[in-house]
Amino acid sequence: MKIIVMGAGIIGTASAWYLAKLGHEVTVVDRQPAAGLETSFANGAQISVSQSEPWAAPGAPFKVLKWLMKDDAPLLFRPKMDLHQWMWGAQFLVECLPWRFRHNIREMVNLGLYSRESIQELRAETGIEYDHLTRGILQFYTSHDDFAAAKDASKLLLQYGIEREVKTAEEAIAIEPALNHIRDRLAGATYAPTDESGDAHTFTQKLAALCAAKGVTFKYGATVEAIEVDDRKISGLRLRHSNGHTQTAKAEAYVCAMGSYSYLVLKQIGLSIPVYPAKGYSATLSTKGFSGAPMVSLTDEAMKIVFSRIGDRMRIAGTAELDGYSTNLSMIRAEALVKRARELFPGAADYDNPVYWTGLRPATPSNCPLIGRTKFSNLFLNTGHGTLGWTEGCGSGRALADLMSGKKPDVDYQFLK
Repeated sequence: MKIIVMGAGIIGTASAWYLAKLGHEVTVVDRQPAAGLETSFANGAQISVSQSEPWAAPGAPFKVLKWLMKDDAPLLFRPKMDLHQWMWGAQFLVECLPWRFRHNIREMVNLGLYSRESIQELRAETGIEYDHLTRGILQFYTSHDDFAAAKDASKLLLQYGIEREVKTAEEAIAIEPALNHIRDRLAGATYAPTDESGDAHTFTQKLAALCAAKGVTFKYGATVEAIEVDDRKISGLRLRHSNGHTQTAKAEAYVCAMGSYSYLVLKQIGLSIPVYPAKGYSATLSTKGFSGAPMVSLTDEAMKIVFSRIGDRMRIAGTAELDGYSTNLSMIRAEALVKRARELFPGAADYDNPVYWTGLRPATPSNCPLIGRTKFSNLFLNTGHGTLGWTEGCGSGRALADLMSGKKPDVDYQFLK
């Protein structure tokens, strides 16, 4: 089957890889000049199945109210005159109900485990290198209340097959000595030894090269201006190339993996999806000539920030800002990342020369991505992964390829039908 994939981030590129493996003729289109240059470019680098806990949790509404309009808040909701934002927010509140929360955890865990297994198999098959580490993820707590809640959450995750061990402060320092500087402030930690980390951007670009070797065609600098519809089927894509040239690209089936921009493109054909951009920030610091940077990937629960070692760099990432499609970089939020890192790990990196980045993560109210067929018989979705696109990317692409090939995916997940 001839298939066009819209989007060359981790989700679109993984979809193309698995579709090509099943014998399909695949073309990937993206407005950027190369793969992995938007949301996949500088994320937190964690493959964190152990953190498959939706933002929409029973206590979340109270936290959001507390953080409302606080510029350095971990989750910041900036109200707009935007019906889509308010509808997303209303559904978010529904997803905070306890039974929805438990359902969403199960969905996220199942997809995350499947995806981690898929990337491990892909790594063994291809030898792909992306500064990956398999040292687990350590989530540390400086609040005794947060640590108590984490113990309960770990018991819940264990029911779904997630190994997240509760650790004392001393045990946490033994796993990651860089935490010794805050020994007196540590309430405890949880440790997921089977989680991983790695550079999503490098992975995506190298996987794109492997796709090309399998015959996948990549058309960069190609913006999807419109999706053309004929009798409840997609008949083509109107593309505008960076040189100004326009064309209509046609295939037998189409995949929309355009992250947050999926909503904007799909609403033109009357398809409204519950995906809203959650802007995240990161700072990348050089660790050359410095010592004391963590080697185990860390999550700072108090600030909702992650720290990952990527070769001779340290990536600090986090926060979520519901502020529409603005990609303006807030220096207050960006600098807060470096301030926290300097506080936790003084002298560990070149804090005076950070490289800041911001990107739009496509979030659903439930944190469960949309994967599968739409009301248009030959249009499929693979979007809405929120902060877990890197964690769930390979599994999502593999599952979608199976669905499009008439096969049942090897994962228990509520796919679109």
